[in-house]
Amino acid sequence: MSAAALIPLTNTTALQLPCSSATVSRRKPSVSIRNSLVIETAEDQASAETPGESVARRLILLRHAKSSWEDRSLRDHDRPLSKSGRADAVKLSQKLEQLGWIPELILSSDAQRTRETLKIMQEQVRGFLEAEVHFISSFYSIAAMDGQTAEHLQQAICKYSRDEILTIMCMGHNRGWEEAASMFSGASIELKTCNAALLEATGKSWEEAFSLAGFGGWKLYRIVKPDA
Repeated sequence: MSAAALIPLTNTTALQLPCSSATVSRRKPSVSIRNSLVIETAEDQASAETPGESVARRLILLRHAKSSWEDRSLRDHDRPLSKSGRADAVKLSQKLEQLGWIPELILSSDAQRTRETLKIMQEQVRGFLEAEVHFISSFYSIAAMDGQTAEHLQQAICKYSRDEILTIMCMGHNRGWEEAASMFSGASIELKTCNAALLEATGKSWEEAFSLAGFGGWKLYRIVKPDA
């Protein structure tokens, strides 16, 4: 807020004070209000002159591990992981730890196979257990809608993130996840089960990182696979 914007407000406040029959100096309250506002303005200006630094922000887009089709009576949403899927989740968590890509915030579909993938990763690597986690039901449905996942992920990340969080992992499904990875990076990306796209952009906040990078401006660091 600028000092220029505060002066009319101060004057208006003084003019609207109710009249009193008591003998009171009207100048003192007016000066007192104006001094208080000037102090606040000085603090605001000092804050504006020392903005946060632009830093690297890392985004992990992880497709769930391979699921089981053994029980055909289960809804798609409720299918668990297969034996190979559980093994892949172990390997992938270890690979991300080796690379130093441990998220501080995890946003995940609430489907059983994504929950189970995350649980295994948390059991293997303490960093995943220490991360803040939110299960988002719309991550399951949005992945089936053409062209909508990237924007939906951006909105969710900006909603749940804080500026001090530098690494975020979003867990979900195809076709939306590989479509979002391709849109963010500008490259054609394929994400098989339990594959993760590691993306980077810079910004003082996640909102700024998305704004500056736009679609196609995120750097693709690498694709992480359980057996590669």
